[in-house]
Amino acid sequence: MPCPMHTPDSGRIVILGAGPCGLACADELTRLGHHDFLLLEAASAPGGLASSVVDEAGFTWDLGGHVVFSHFGEFDRLLTELFTDKELLHHDRSSYIRYREGWTPYPFQQHLHHLPPEDATACLRDLLAARRDHAAPADFATWLVTVYGQALVDRFFAPYNTKVWATPLEDMGSAWVAERVAPVDVEEILAAFVGTAAPAHRWGPNATFAFPACGGTGEIWRRLAARIDTGRLRTRARAVAVDPAARAVTLEGGEEIGYDRLVATGPLDQLVAMTSTCPAPLRTAAGSLRHTTVAMVGLGYRTPTTDARSWLYFPQPDVPFYRATNFSKYAPANVPGAAVDAYSAWMTETSITAGQGLDRDALVHSCDRALRHQDLVPAQAPLATAHVEVIPYAYPVPTLGRDEALASVMPWMEERGIYPRGRFGTWRYEIGNMDHAVKMGIDIARRLVNGTREELLAAAPLVPSVSAARTECRS
Repeated sequence: MPCPMHTPDSGRIVILGAGPCGLACADELTRLGHHDFLLLEAASAPGGLASSVVDEAGFTWDLGGHVVFSHFGEFDRLLTELFTDKELLHHDRSSYIRYREGWTPYPFQQHLHHLPPEDATACLRDLLAARRDHAAPADFATWLVTVYGQALVDRFFAPYNTKVWATPLEDMGSAWVAERVAPVDVEEILAAFVGTAAPAHRWGPNATFAFPACGGTGEIWRRLAARIDTGRLRTRARAVAVDPAARAVTLEGGEEIGYDRLVATGPLDQLVAMTSTCPAPLRTAAGSLRHTTVAMVGLGYRTPTTDARSWLYFPQPDVPFYRATNFSKYAPANVPGAAVDAYSAWMTETSITAGQGLDRDALVHSCDRALRHQDLVPAQAPLATAHVEVIPYAYPVPTLGRDEALASVMPWMEERGIYPRGRFGTWRYEIGNMDHAVKMGIDIARRLVNGTREELLAAAPLVPSVSAARTECRS
């Protein structure tokens, strides 16, 4: 992604969106001594996609499955400043995939010896054949078959990813896969089959993770927001128009706010739509960007938390959710009175196809029934609460045309002093975790104040929609 440099004299900086990226940007501006900024958040509280809510029954829920891990020292420093050691709980990931009547350890492709013999044989045979072809096809569906073989794709990758993305896999690129789909070591897999060795290590950056002892993931961002000077963070301030020529943002209600530089952390397609002078070809490009909508159904039960696993994946089409998180295991305070000897909490995530209506009561019923049928909840356990949160913009979909669209829209914005950042500002799932968002916020603050290069975007440039080499069961 192009990162043209600007003179460090940034003047007034307006930040749209008080999620992890916007909050980190504001915090870093303060740290750098630049106080001429204003952070505007459309919602009633900061946190964005990383917010947490407490329902009427006293259960805490996140907006989807978040865990705290980091690629960056800046994010680690932030956590150290915001939390004491006792205020963060640390976990070793314990994650499984439901396959037929059993549970296969995550990542699926590294544990084929756990499958029924006929499935294991078919997957191993096709995997060994697939590894001889090192082509790098552009679309995700072909890439999966090329790297893992048809049997693995049929049994896991295709049904699972179709549920997650609610998008034909042929329409997706494969350049995003490096930390998102686990690689395979054929020698390790063969050794596991003959019983001489198990996979040597747990794959992925979230093999160990932290979680706030109280308040859910949103507690991180509540604490960070509290560090921002009074008057520099406004909630219930929704931007509805951007005028690059006048350097002004118009809020719902008509208030106009001037800026010298604008950091926009909301969805890029919405930013383009509200930017008055954006040319028609760029509007078309931004309109081609696709995203998922996810319904988070939180189900609390009057039964003890006994399952020791962290989260579970479900590729089966008859299970409504693609992932279930053992949320009371993350932190006892996620249930009323921290009474995990009396309550359990499961957080499920279901992707909703574009244009599909949502019957909330029916979804709650089907998720509850599935949790019981999968033996995660006792059949007779009383349901204590059911809470539904619909996240309209959950994940940016890495479609085949995404990089080309971004390569046209992003430079135009930056040439006019507008900097789209964060998960949906950059529209890049591969750098869409909380730590990435914080890093982007800190990087753009440093760039605007000091003229320094943005490290994350420089390290993760846009590339053609072909595979680099390897890829995670999404988390």
